[in-house]
Amino acid sequence: MKIIISGKGGSGKSTISSLLAMNLVKNNYRVLIVDTDESNFGLEALLGLGNSQELMEHLGGKKVLGEKMKASFSKNPGEPRVPLFDQIWRIEDIPSECLSVSGDLHLMQIGKIRSFGEGCACPIGSLSKDFLRNLKLGPKDVVIIDTEAGVEHLGRGVAGGADMVIAILDPSFESIRLSEKIRGMAEEAGKPIYYILNKVNEEVAKQMMTSLDQDKVISTISRNAEVEHMGLIGKPLDITVDGISDVVEFILRHAKEI
Repeated sequence: MKIIISGKGGSGKSTISSLLAMNLVKNNYRVLIVDTDESNFGLEALLGLGNSQELMEHLGGKKVLGEKMKASFSKNPGEPRVPLFDQIWRIEDIPSECLSVSGDLHLMQIGKIRSFGEGCACPIGSLSKDFLRNLKLGPKDVVIIDTEAGVEHLGRGVAGGADMVIAILDPSFESIRLSEKIRGMAEEAGKPIYYILNKVNEEVAKQMMTSLDQDKVISTISRNAEVEHMGLIGKPLDITVDGISDVVEFILRHAKEI
């Protein structure tokens, strides 16, 4: 199963992704987190993993992939786009230099923006889309795709290679409004959409529910001082958090149906 994690900046996408990955590993699943966020430089710390070579760099770098994109755009209208990645890989086929690994927990970074004036993240989005479409999984594999804030990944079709979208909502009007856009774009892609209400108390969760399809809310998670402290100092989130087990059970139940 491949799961897109979406939401606004600061909603807790990377935190939830890390907690889910560690708990899925404890349930004897092999987990690959795919970091498609070009500006996230802390996910490996939350997972207790080191840095690895970005897939984009392994394939020649942003300049090479950008030129390949331009060549594709210059083709005759109606002709299929030239993919940036057309190999069929399983998790075990990913080059070791592109992975940070601890047991059954794997992290792969697509690419990062690192320099002033280097240009847009377009090749990162296209590469993410192609990689996920060509990634084949075994029955005990789960892929969690931690995305950038907003909906650019949906606009670029990254969700086309996923099985579902989970939107993380924090208690804000912006988060509610963004969830409407995420829902619409996920439905356009033909992907089921579900919600996690994060950093909420019972009263706030009840109020947020009035703006959502309640059947799509799979968990509510309260603010957690330990999670916030670990996130602040960059320590692994290998801890128990109320509400995460509900999401893990939901994922495992649906993984058996795919």
